[in-house]
Parts: sequence; structure tokens; C-alpha cells
Amino acid sequence: MAKVYEYLDDYAVGERFISPARTITEADIVNFAGITGDWHPLHTDVEYAAQTPYRERIAHGMLTLSIGMALPFRLGGHSSFLPKSFIAFYGMDNVRFMAPTKIGDTIHCEVEVTEITVKGKSGGVLTTQNQIKNQRGEVLVSYGVKVLRDKRP
Repeated sequence: MAKVYEYLDDYAVGERFISPARTITEADIVNFAGITGDWHPLHTDVEYAAQTPYRERIAHGMLTLSIGMALPFRLGGHSSFLPKSFIAFYGMDNVRFMAPTKIGDTIHCEVEVTEITVKGKSGGVLTTQNQIKNQRGEVLVSYGVKVLRDKRP
């Protein structure tokens, strides 16, 4: 039987989670550019991007981060590392964009619990170190996350 993660108390420092994967498409890049207004030619102009060191269009870093950091939610049910006792997103630290995400890259997120801090009687902060990787295992984005969680009643 799989371990159930409902409350802050259910986690242990060192535990790891690996999300399902998702392929980044041209439509993702165009939609993100439209939503954000970031139409930089590195992301949206084939001819311009061909002249850059990347030799092709790449995804916005924030697009990779946005999609990648949501992938662990797809673990679903009680195996999700953020189930029903999630209170709020508390913060993000040390975001680093390590490598480009290309159209057609399939990304996933690897999460490691690095700290559990009890705050009062009813909850605390779950701290994780996350890496978004491509299908070749290359780290694209690295960052830390803090979320507020309920303790077991």
C-alpha cells in the first residue's frame, strides 16, 4: 500500500517525488507569449532564433518554470505531495535557469523534501528543493519552494 500524504506530519526530510512528464509544444510558447506579452524573437521568430547560440526557438524560462512546477500536482490523490492539507504557497528561493527548453522537450519535476518547520500547534512549512529536467535528464530549472501545510488534528 502506498504511503498517504495528507498532513505536514506525513513527510520526512529526504523523501523524493517524481512527477509525470509533459512535452513542451510550439502552441505552449505562442500561448505564453500572448498571455504575458513577451514576444521576444528568441521565442517567437524562427529566423532570429536560428542566428542565436541555441540555433532554434526556445521556451521562455518562466514558461518552463510555470509548467514544470505544476507537474507534481498530477501525481494525484493521496500520492500527490500537496494534497488536501495544503494551505498556501509561501515562497520560492534560488531560482536558476540552467539550460534551454526546446520545442519538443519532455519535462518532469523532481522534488526532495529538505526541511519541515512546525509553526504553532496547527501547521508548519514544508520546504522542498525542486529540479525540472528534460528527457535527457538535464536540469533546466532548479529552485526551492516553501508551502504552508496543516498538521494532523
